[in-house]
Amino acid sequence: MTTLSEKISDQSTRQVSKRVSQSVFDGSRLRVVLLVDVNDGAQQQFLEAYEQLCNQVAQVPGHVSDQLCQSIENPSQWLITSEWESAPPFLTWVNSEEHVRMVEPLHSCVRDTRSLRFHIVRETGGAPAGAASRRRLQASPRIGDGLIRHALTFTVRPGSEEKVARILADYASPQARVDETTRLCRTSLFMHGNRVVRAIEVRGDLLAALRHVARQPEVRAVEEAVNPYLEQERDLGDQESARVFFTRAALPAVHHVTADELAEGERQALYYPARPDCGMRLAELLAQQDEAAAGDPDSPVLRSTIFQRDDVVVRLVDVRPGAGARALLPEPGRQAATSTLLDGEPVGMDLVTDRRSPDA
Repeated sequence: MTTLSEKISDQSTRQVSKRVSQSVFDGSRLRVVLLVDVNDGAQQQFLEAYEQLCNQVAQVPGHVSDQLCQSIENPSQWLITSEWESAPPFLTWVNSEEHVRMVEPLHSCVRDTRSLRFHIVRETGGAPAGAASRRRLQASPRIGDGLIRHALTFTVRPGSEEKVARILADYASPQARVDETTRLCRTSLFMHGNRVVRAIEVRGDLLAALRHVARQPEVRAVEEAVNPYLEQERDLGDQESARVFFTRAALPAVHHVTADELAEGERQALYYPARPDCGMRLAELLAQQDEAAAGDPDSPVLRSTIFQRDDVVVRLVDVRPGAGARALLPEPGRQAATSTLLDGEPVGMDLVTDRRSPDA
């Protein structure tokens, strides 16, 4: 059966726009690489946990295969690689509560992990598998702008929204420079009702930047001040509690496009209440809408990033000054398609703070 991602791949990857810096909707196969640093003496425990996990992962839709490798130089270093039919099914699984429960046994025996995700562009070896396989290779490389985009989202207790907004707006910005290769470029924080969305732009290593921010005294003070108002409780002094909270709060960027015009714009965030199990499909349609807008000189959209996790879809848009609500309007012909996936009207989120580093 042809998936929506494959249809997009047929239409878009033959002529990939140089404006687009990232997208999970190419329809091509995905390679996931997980680097693992195992605690000394815990190798057998880790292997047993992995064997239990891989049997469960094999049942996940979209999963193709996986391998577990151990370093020949350092037995504490392990590598897990997996292949998926495309990025959307992997992201649906890795951002689910099911995944949080599945990987829990691994965390007691590892010091650190690092996950990398790649679309397969070219491959050698093996007999050609026909047109369907070729369609699942990314046809052309994408052109990036050097920025990594990511967001976190969480909810606070109803009635605490104004107090939380004041806390989140009133703090000193952390040091932008992380190391010689990584720096924080921009942080935009929005709220709608009791939902908070914090979008960040990083040049360099996202994981290093997130760890850097978490260690800054001014940020830790804000996080502690917000703790009493969170709907999901957390203890930042407990490594496991913090890990679970930020795993559930992650709101990955699934698509970004920048128009040819590089003018500064007004930043908006739009929240799309998706119907159950419709978040990824909704994000795909919004991505198509933004691709068309980026190529239209009359469009108010200068750049757009779509973040999605489960049924939470947020569209962060920079529009030409004065464009206002025009950015909310769907591309003609798309309204009916998106409305079937929505559990209510898209709503603009309130800007709490938008900060840039001086030399971003």
